Amino acid sequence: MNRVRVLCFVPALLAAQGRLPVEQLPPSEFSLSGNWMQIFHEDEPERGGGPEVGDYLGLPITNGARRVALSWDSSRMSVEEHQCQVHVVPYIYRGPTQLYFSEERDFETQHVIAIKNYISNYQQTRTIWMDDRPHPSEYAPHTWMGFSTGKWEGPVLTVYTTHIKPGFVRRNGLPESDRATLVEHFIRYGNDLLTHVSILIDPVYLTEPLIKSQDFAFKTFTGVSWTWPCEPVTEIRERPKEAVPNFLPGENPFVKEFPQRHGVPEEAAMGGAETMYPEYQQKLKRMPVPTPKK
Repeated sequence: MNRVRVLCFVPALLAAQGRLPVEQLPPSEFSLSGNWMQIFHEDEPERGGGPEVGDYLGLPITNGARRVALSWDSSRMSVEEHQCQVHVVPYIYRGPTQLYFSEERDFETQHVIAIKNYISNYQQTRTIWMDDRPHPSEYAPHTWMGFSTGKWEGPVLTVYTTHIKPGFVRRNGLPESDRATLVEHFIRYGNDLLTHVSILIDPVYLTEPLIKSQDFAFKTFTGVSWTWPCEPVTEIRERPKEAVPNFLPGENPFVKEFPQRHGVPEEAAMGGAETMYPEYQQKLKRMPVPTPKK
């Protein structure tokens, strides 16, 4: 008898003895336990080499988020304080990573107390509490993975996360605030495929919810896809220790490269909720298009 069958048999036995309600026994296909690896068929340029500077098209960003992004200098990641900065939970599933899920159960009742998710990227261990505990006070500390609670809705694990540290919406300077909250749906298809849908709500830097999805394939072997731990080093000796690379308003020399390279109107490249919708294509036809650079 394999491990999955044992885990299903023990709670079923307890239910038969009147110690565990049957409705709290999700079938085995609802479990996420095991190892998963990413399938990179969505948004590959963003999730691989990274997005281009000045590409905010199709993102519901605020004017404040745009201003932050326009001041972005990628050399900031060479500053020692940023070299080992962990991706926050709304973003970490987008990069190269492998996942391992396991369950923490009450010894006597076999109720699932929590689902543990080890994320190889930056070696993060995330806890998704399944025992209906409340979220902490708004003054509680924020972490990279935040505070998460979850519940099964049929075959879908829905997770709600608060108390997330500031981070990225996109790796070209678009920010995420510490007031952001996250709703996720982990949807398993049979034994082999897992879809992760995330809905990010940020009252500071987004005017509408930002929805993303990515897929994973079940794997039978373990391994890691990211070298860790990280040790910061001095990469640029001539730079003063207190300096933070940035561009002042109107001085970023790279923001026009994306529209010129791809023939995208500059106004559209600056993003905003309007650029998310199909109707925006009619407005695009009336905009001047920059001449692509050869």
